[in-house]
Amino acid sequence: MGTKRSIQYWVIPPEDNAEFVANMEDVLDVYSRPYAPNVPVLCMDEQPVQLVEEVNIPIAATRNHPQRVGYEYKRAGVANIFMFAEPLAQWRHVSVREKKTKVDWAIEMATLLEGRYGNCEKVIVVCDNLNTHTKGAFYETFEPARARTLVSRIDFHYTPKHGSWLNIAENELSSMTRQCVAGRRIATRNDGMARGRQLRSKRRRMADEDRRRSHKTNIRLP
Repeated sequence: MGTKRSIQYWVIPPEDNAEFVANMEDVLDVYSRPYAPNVPVLCMDEQPVQLVEEVNIPIAATRNHPQRVGYEYKRAGVANIFMFAEPLAQWRHVSVREKKTKVDWAIEMATLLEGRYGNCEKVIVVCDNLNTHTKGAFYETFEPARARTLVSRIDFHYTPKHGSWLNIAENELSSMTRQCVAGRRIATRNDGMARGRQLRSKRRRMADEDRRRSHKTNIRLP
């Protein structure tokens, strides 16, 4: 008798690994802290995306058929998506850059540290231990005084090796990939940013609807 079997791909953590447990518990401890606007918890992750141009002009959808896209395409390079998420503030930010170097990462971080988090005492950053996510990246990008000012305000907490799924920003990236990237051809960085804005708008609408439903539920009749 034949059976149908499927395979599920998981990030399987190593067994009896003290370093894995130590980093995992550190990150979980960070997530258990109460919300502190002056010391926010910021999760960040990144992923490359293949840029693809259409060779033939797609045929618009009608009442009788969906949009028709040609099989042929042209590779147009690679872009890198930076995802930043502040879970307890229900805030996320997507940025698309041409590369994923230390300089690119440091510039993105500095933009947030000097912008949204300019008045914060510290920013707790949860990220993986990629070799570009380092304090030294700031010194390679900015003058020493500015680099030191930025680094002194960051409290790094790294997810364990083979444990990047502990990073909430990775979950956000997964959602964005499924909702805005998968099955679609993105030709330019601007297209990628537009996809990110679509996801942000959709999330805001969902959050507004949740708040309205919650308000109605909490109304007490006399």
